[in-house]
Amino acid sequence: MTQALLLLLIGFGSGLAGVLTSVASLISYPALLAMGLPPVSANVTNTMAVLFTGAGAAAGSRPELSGKREIILKLSALAAIGGAIGAALLLLAPASTFHVVVPFLIGGSSLFLLAQPYLARRRAEHATDPPHRPSRWLYAAFLASAVYTGYFGAAGAVMILAILAAMYPTWTAQQSNAVKALVSFAGNGAAAIGFAFFGPVHWAFVIPLALGSFLGGRIGPSVARRMPGTALRILAATCGLAMAVKFAF
Repeated sequence: MTQALLLLLIGFGSGLAGVLTSVASLISYPALLAMGLPPVSANVTNTMAVLFTGAGAAAGSRPELSGKREIILKLSALAAIGGAIGAALLLLAPASTFHVVVPFLIGGSSLFLLAQPYLARRRAEHATDPPHRPSRWLYAAFLASAVYTGYFGAAGAVMILAILAAMYPTWTAQQSNAVKALVSFAGNGAAAIGFAFFGPVHWAFVIPLALGSFLGGRIGPSVARRMPGTALRILAATCGLAMAVKFAF
């Protein structure tokens, strides 16, 4: 019972952080490692749970999602394809390969997270540009970020958020964040299907972590409308870099 309550609180924190700073996995994944799960098992269990962050965020972001149905459907389909490819790579690659790349994935994600203010300024500089169709390169980058999200997931939503800002520079940060939550849900959902049948999922960990993630994701949009996530973003990135160094050694 104590462990279940702890997982519920961790899930709530990761869900809230996932909406505000797109780093849900950088909180929940190391927590699962600390509870004794091996890296691959912690990764697939985490993907199953944080999937519900997107569901909660989508439920709380209806005003921001209004009028974007066609774009969301197109990007969600692309994210689902990428998520399925990433999940297949994780399940087929040797576990030793995953152990080697984890520090680089976490470290790269954390550095990408720290670059968010610069990306936000670039988005603001182009906010007055006339509407344009996203280039094929941006769609390719979006697909690559979805593959990464399906393979590992930590801070994958940060990459998706940055790419969405480049694809649709006239959107507000709240609108990009809401769409990010929904398309990330599609990518994680595709990966979760494969993990449910073929991955070493610890279901006893999933249930309380998923419930907490949903609640955190549901509350997150209302909090995001009122406060910046700068401090939490820097804290999560710093912890991520420290974790990457630890795993490297």
